[in-house]
Amino acid sequence: MADLPALPRYSLREEVANSITHGIGIILAIAGLAVLCAYAAIYGGSLHVIACAIYGATLIICFTTSTLYHSIQIERTRQVLRTLDHSAIFLLIAGTYTPFMLINLAGPWGWSLLVAIWALAISGIALRLVLRGRRHGLMVSLYILMGWIAVIGAKPLIENVGKGGLMLLLGGGIAYTGGVVFYKWRSLPYNHAIWHGWVLFASVLHYFAVLFYVIPWPA
Repeated sequence: MADLPALPRYSLREEVANSITHGIGIILAIAGLAVLCAYAAIYGGSLHVIACAIYGATLIICFTTSTLYHSIQIERTRQVLRTLDHSAIFLLIAGTYTPFMLINLAGPWGWSLLVAIWALAISGIALRLVLRGRRHGLMVSLYILMGWIAVIGAKPLIENVGKGGLMLLLGGGIAYTGGVVFYKWRSLPYNHAIWHGWVLFASVLHYFAVLFYVIPWPA
């Protein structure tokens, strides 16, 4: 592990805050997944359940790997967990797109964007494994690029998600992107916990977009 970049250092209190913020995310994600799948089964079909399950699973994976990374202080283990943590971000981005691509867009646009976003996610994970923690700025840029790739299909997305769903998606995207400022602000005490707070807020907005605008609620 000697050739790997040094891991960011946080105080014990900061790491406790980092762990708690995304530990809360795990609990919310598990409960949220159960709610989504239940309503998808009641009001939708098998595809709705699958789409919601994929989204919810990636949300749980992302919060879990982050919480473990900040909770465990064994250097070798932390290196592995950091790789899993960063890889899980790619999965979450693709997982968040999945319900909207499978259900709302569907057809050529939906399937094309779905394949593209998952291909990018897999490529991003492979690149993270190759770089082994180096060029972290590049990885952050890839996260942001993937997160906003939906602008390619903005017109059909607007037509099929609705104004409310679009506002929730945009709000979540802006929150994720804006939170990067705190992620990079290393001199700010508890900067990473603040970043986690932005991630939680963005995740909640996207969750409600899935709950209210992917699941076909009765009129």
